[in-house]
Amino acid sequence: MNQYKKYFPWLKGFIFNAAIATTASLSLVAPITGNSVFAALEDSPKNVVDEAWQIVNREYVDRNFNQVDWQATRQELLSRDYISNEQAYKAIREALEPLGDPYTRFLDPDNFQALTNQTAGELSGVGIRLEVNEETKALSIVEPIDNSPASKAGLQSGDNIEEIDGKSTEGMTLKEASDLIRGEVGTSITLKISRQGVDAFDVMLTRAKIQLPSVRYSLKEEGNIQVGYISLDEFSSHAAEQMRQAIRELNQENVDAYVLDLRGNPGGLLHASIDIARMWLEQGAIVSTIDRIGGKQEFSANQTSLTNLPLAVLVDEDSASASEILTGALKDNQRATVIGTQTFGKAAVQSVHALSDGSGLAVTVSRYYPPSGIDITKKGITPDIKLNLTQSQKQLLQNEPNLIATKKDPQYQRALETLENEVAPKPILGQTAEPTTVR
Repeated sequence: MNQYKKYFPWLKGFIFNAAIATTASLSLVAPITGNSVFAALEDSPKNVVDEAWQIVNREYVDRNFNQVDWQATRQELLSRDYISNEQAYKAIREALEPLGDPYTRFLDPDNFQALTNQTAGELSGVGIRLEVNEETKALSIVEPIDNSPASKAGLQSGDNIEEIDGKSTEGMTLKEASDLIRGEVGTSITLKISRQGVDAFDVMLTRAKIQLPSVRYSLKEEGNIQVGYISLDEFSSHAAEQMRQAIRELNQENVDAYVLDLRGNPGGLLHASIDIARMWLEQGAIVSTIDRIGGKQEFSANQTSLTNLPLAVLVDEDSASASEILTGALKDNQRATVIGTQTFGKAAVQSVHALSDGSGLAVTVSRYYPPSGIDITKKGITPDIKLNLTQSQKQLLQNEPNLIATKKDPQYQRALETLENEVAPKPILGQTAEPTTVR
């Protein structure tokens, strides 16, 4: 069984300010050339500026560009000379700002690579989650990822990394350490590890392509019922296959009900949210999208659900985007009881593009609507049972994440109470159940 510690968003250092439910279309766009000021584009920062402008011009959901003269914007952008990529990046960001859409945004090469890894659900490295210990300031291993080079080498939670390829980690930031540890598949790295009770030792690891776990699950004995607890951290390209495995394995354990934890889930891939909704829904609408010309796409369940057992869904103010698609589908079809706080309220779909210099652009290409047809933008989804965590409760779960989905977790406990009322009572051993009749 896939045991784990769930980390809420107040434990994470997110690189991006908003969640993305993205179509993940990655493409290169060539610049338009002609006999004007626009013809002087070369393999230069100006080229990247025009690539970004063209993508927005072709795909942005608002054909009026929030009343911005987008053609004039292009002329102004290409009238400048850019002596560095940084100048070009700044110009792109400034041009996007008047659109008034926080989800249409430019990503420098580092952030674009991070987003690509996030949505792909994989990265090249040794497979360790790191933190800087608040008290000791030491670079510590939070946990090794299952089946990674780090876990196979026996690295453990709580190990401190003293050196990376002979370089001391004293005073090193998480980003600096991550940049040193990540690298091309097949290359090697040596970490000096200190562990309580043993002398410091060196471990040589070979970097590999690592699939990041988006889904974590466990079987929980809760009073008279067996609960399949599943947490979904984000909707990566591997999330659906991981969810399918979790449900199938828990079904084999003869669970009585499920808790699906979407708290802190910022979203991810649109198709992943639809695929996962179909695992829980036998029939019914899931989501509809409307693009810049009014074209509508509707997605529904296709009679491929994996379970019809009682289900409770946990959400909070950081459950966004693809999380809201899944939550809305389950709530509006009365498939699940939603418990927690109002969700984030992001009803936009982005397409993500690679630019020629390794940077990227996320562009809002459509709006989505849950089966109810309600626009949840900046409103979010209202849970069936509203239950806020106090600041002290949040702090406790932050400091001790092993208490998440236990008696110390009020939202999880409320889910159990709801499920106990929905699960059919089991007959006592040796007692024959009375047949049910309709009078």
